[in-house]
Amino acid sequence: MAQDSIGLSSDYQFWMQKLSVWKQASTLETQQDICLYLPQFQEFLRQMYEALKEMDSNTVIERFPTIGQLLAKTCRNPFVLAYDESQKILIWCLCCLINKDPQNSGESQLNSWTRGLLSRILAAFRSDIKEVDLFTQGLGYAPADYYPGLLKNMVLSLVSELRENHLNGFNTQSRMAPERVRSLSRVCVPLVTLPDFEPLVEALLTYHGQEPQEMLWPEFFDAVNEAFLLRKICLPVSAVLCLWLRHLPSLEKAVLHLFEKLVSSERNCLRRIECFMKDSLLSFPLQPEAACHPAIFRVVDEMFRYALLETEGAPEVLAAMQVFTRCFVEALEKENQQPKFALKTYFPYASPSLVMVLLQRPKDIPQGLWHRPLKRISEMLKEIVEDETQGSSGGPFESWFLLAHFGGWADIAAEQLLTSVGDAEPPEALLWLLAFSSSPGDGPQQRAQTMVEVKAVLSHLGRLLGSPTPSARDLLAAAGESGEGDPRPPACQQLTRRLLLNFLLWAPGGRAMARDVITLMARTDEIMHEIVGFLDQTLYRWDHLGVDAPGSRKLARELLAELRGQA
Repeated sequence: MAQDSIGLSSDYQFWMQKLSVWKQASTLETQQDICLYLPQFQEFLRQMYEALKEMDSNTVIERFPTIGQLLAKTCRNPFVLAYDESQKILIWCLCCLINKDPQNSGESQLNSWTRGLLSRILAAFRSDIKEVDLFTQGLGYAPADYYPGLLKNMVLSLVSELRENHLNGFNTQSRMAPERVRSLSRVCVPLVTLPDFEPLVEALLTYHGQEPQEMLWPEFFDAVNEAFLLRKICLPVSAVLCLWLRHLPSLEKAVLHLFEKLVSSERNCLRRIECFMKDSLLSFPLQPEAACHPAIFRVVDEMFRYALLETEGAPEVLAAMQVFTRCFVEALEKENQQPKFALKTYFPYASPSLVMVLLQRPKDIPQGLWHRPLKRISEMLKEIVEDETQGSSGGPFESWFLLAHFGGWADIAAEQLLTSVGDAEPPEALLWLLAFSSSPGDGPQQRAQTMVEVKAVLSHLGRLLGSPTPSARDLLAAAGESGEGDPRPPACQQLTRRLLLNFLLWAPGGRAMARDVITLMARTDEIMHEIVGFLDQTLYRWDHLGVDAPGSRKLARELLAELRGQA
């Protein structure tokens, strides 16, 4: 608490100096400085209120002898009063100075002075010129009716002027001067959260002149984007698109905000992540109009790339990227198979033919024919990854990153291998696809070794299917999960665990001992987290594909509920 008090005192002196400089807000430089510091000053006022509300008026004056000067200067600054919640917080601060039971003339004078400032704030946006009052009274309007109407008409007039200028095109004589448009955007910085100014904000965002340089103030874009992300302003999709296309830092900030929300949300619940993204205002990048725009798609996609690298493929980020990609695919379908831009525009490092195969939705293909696109995907990826002449395609990570967009194909490959275990030799194409998806950075030799390991696990599991009473430890041993000191690479261990979990869900013999196997397998919190993630992802994918497996679904749901209850 003492440290907070020292920090507040230091900030107090800083803002006292700032308010003295801002006293004459007539110059452009001063106005720019005010707009730059408005968010920080509002936060200072909020902290000041938190401190004042714990004191009586005498303690306030003793602790902050010049509090009256600070609040009076604030009341005289129209920029501060117009910004967001600053006026409301200022009123709270002034109310803390009022003594409900004044004991002497000094306290009574302080009450009177404070009420005067409160009256000034409440009348801040009303004119006190007698001629104006007489004029409005002569028209039959009370000031309370006239001034809101005047503000509304002024905003509508500016909106009409901007739209007319936009339609006039190259008619330079009737176009609004760029300097005036820029000035308007500067004036709107502290006003963007006021409902009366929303039409003007939208008109400015959608206005396009003929100048090669951006006309609007960068701080205007920042203020609008922040207000939008914090749900303090409502904008149509077209206006938000203009905001992000004209000011890419705003789009980047919106996506970073989304990542922060995802990381702080419940992990291993892809359905909640998808609902959060679609229901949130942050889902605007997922709107078909946005997802299908090459510039927005590329910026968001690049941010997903770096987020996956930084988080080492966190499931929350993967789920968000796949939801974004799904919206992109839906937008392409709405264009009646005639996209405005080539697929190379969206995936510049990928083979267009590979993208076309990945764009196929598994639920649109009969389940008995899933092996065909899987084989094609594996063959094309292998040709790109292992052919040194294809180095210009961006390397193994780019191929894996493309595959990760269309999540589900590798999981379907694992299920295809498990449902046919013991019947025939596992297809090499599916083995390669699993090995690559689990560890894309491996070289051909290491990947071939992973394929051998997977093949051996499938063979052991196939033999256990014929055993009348296989034990949980037999299943773990078949998957190489015999305990500590496993010499296999971590990615190979994780892949074999996923194969064993698939076996438990699909094989009749595995379901009976699923709980015992998982209890023995989950020897660390990390592996427990991995198992929960697998079960959640599997149920999520089955729902989207419409997989008809009631027994497996029921078991997966029960296991997931039990494991989450233990967490």
